[in-house]
Amino acid sequence: MSEVPRALAGRICLVAGASRGLGRGIARALGEAGATVIVTGRSSEAGPRTDQRQETFEDTAREVEAAGGKGHPYRCDHTQEREVDMLVSWALRRFGRLDCVVDAVWGGNEGYDGERYPDGSQFGAPFWRRPAARLGQNFESGVYAQLLLARAVAPAMVQMRKGLIVTVSFDTAGGYLGDVFYDLAKTAMNRLTLAMAEELKSFGVTALGLSPGHVLTERVTDAGMAEETTESPLYAGRAVAALAGDPDVARHAGHVLHVADLARAYGFTDRDGTQPGRFTIPA
Repeated sequence: MSEVPRALAGRICLVAGASRGLGRGIARALGEAGATVIVTGRSSEAGPRTDQRQETFEDTAREVEAAGGKGHPYRCDHTQEREVDMLVSWALRRFGRLDCVVDAVWGGNEGYDGERYPDGSQFGAPFWRRPAARLGQNFESGVYAQLLLARAVAPAMVQMRKGLIVTVSFDTAGGYLGDVFYDLAKTAMNRLTLAMAEELKSFGVTALGLSPGHVLTERVTDAGMAEETTESPLYAGRAVAALAGDPDVARHAGHVLHVADLARAYGFTDRDGTQPGRFTIPA
């Protein structure tokens, strides 16, 4: 089928890092399924934008509405603990609960022009030729941001004894991801997801990871790499919608799930009606 059924009507979802890319695709797919979606990011119509890009989280909220859901934009820097806590506090006051929280925050590629980072280094360059500070940026915008959001939403979910936390990452079990800092950050994110799942499962809350393929995002398009991509952001979004609508989603707790595998298990497709297969890192 080409669309996810509107099985999430009445569900309250939050997608962090939804100004563009995977976060935007996930928010739109949740809107397709009828959910109320809080979309967050730093790039706003009313203020600064990441890397001076044109996309904003307000745009994403409108896409959620156009898809059939209810979109609520909220500005948040997910590396700032106080801002994350204020976001979650606002969401709980406004809606009373959070059923599904998706962390698509990733700032590891900020400033990358398709060839070099602002420090002059290239993706995949030998680690001894890379400035060590980039590791800190990858961890701050990846695993640290993941931890801040999860620890802010966990108390409410634990109290409800239900909820789904999805972290967008990349499966590192298949081997080295081609860049030391990227590989370390994604591996740490996956390990944190596993640890959170273990601590949350007795309270009825599920934490899991989502591994997409090579996604056609705005940055990838601008970098001239569109022909190398395997899927659109909506593919991962429909995976999240399917998981959020699955009453037995707890069986996936702690795992990093491939979007392609979920497409076959749940029967959804990408925006063009196809089901792209698993993406693997070229040898």
